[in-house]
Amino acid sequence: MPPRWRLPLLVLGFVSLALGAAGGLARLSPGIPAPATAIALHGPLMVSAFFGTVIALERAAALERTWAYAAPLCAGASGVVLLLGFALPGFALMALAAALFFAASMVVLGRQPSLETGTLLAGAAAWLAGNLMLFEGQAAVPWWIAFFALTIGAERLELSRYLKRGPWVRRSFALLAGALLAAPLIPSLLGVVLVLLSLWLLAFDLARVTVRQSRLPRYIAVCLLAGYFWLAVGGALIATSTAYDAALHAIFVGFVFSMVFGHAPVILPAVLRVSFPYHRVLYAPLLLLHASLAVRVAGSSVAGAWGNAAAIALFIVTAASLVLARARPRR
Repeated sequence: MPPRWRLPLLVLGFVSLALGAAGGLARLSPGIPAPATAIALHGPLMVSAFFGTVIALERAAALERTWAYAAPLCAGASGVVLLLGFALPGFALMALAAALFFAASMVVLGRQPSLETGTLLAGAAAWLAGNLMLFEGQAAVPWWIAFFALTIGAERLELSRYLKRGPWVRRSFALLAGALLAAPLIPSLLGVVLVLLSLWLLAFDLARVTVRQSRLPRYIAVCLLAGYFWLAVGGALIATSTAYDAALHAIFVGFVFSMVFGHAPVILPAVLRVSFPYHRVLYAPLLLLHASLAVRVAGSSVAGAWGNAAAIALFIVTAASLVLARARPRR
């Protein structure tokens, strides 16, 4: 699929991001104008309609199979359908998106059988399970957490090959990945496994090396290491059954969005064929994201949520400005 045709799919996902974020703010600040559906379905819009679109689009672009783009299309369309007030059709589209994403991940595993691609498939299975749970009216969040943890963990494991590690490092990751796939059935176990995974990432990720470099490699490493910290915080809060809202946002904002901030300069050029130059101004939204999340986890939900939303908006504006500035013809 030509890159120019991928952009509308990404825009579909950003519709869910914008209105899903507005819905989340409206939960804490009732005066915020937001559709009732965005308020009620904040979680599915952010996780499956936005992140699902972005991750499935990246997978489809890497796979280079036209049918694989049906996954991000269904994920993006599901958000629009939900926002229009059609819950069950929207949930069905999310389940279909995850099923197609699972099929694409099976093709990836068939092309290159490895622990990394097997873990990616496990992550796809977790997303499918979560979306099916949502369709059935059951708890989807633990499966969604496993989806992100497995997907991100697999991608970081792939890069850890550049470091000389003993075979026990990969074996320990395999044990954690297997536990993650079963952990959503036992919330306290999920929290413990997330903490252990965060410690594994902090100990063995390539980011420990690249953080000592400069410019883009250092920026990405800072994003990753900060995200692993919040994964540990979220896991600990889940394991101890305390501050559920803080736990979820530590993971979905602190861990997942930090990964997005860090990988965007690499992913956008690959998916849209645009140039995303590094600039130190990228640290501004990153610092705001983590500072406001700390405020939120400390107990000030409203101020923290507004800071989180501002950080995401600032990152989008910053990224778009850098891309457009590079694309502008020089005189």
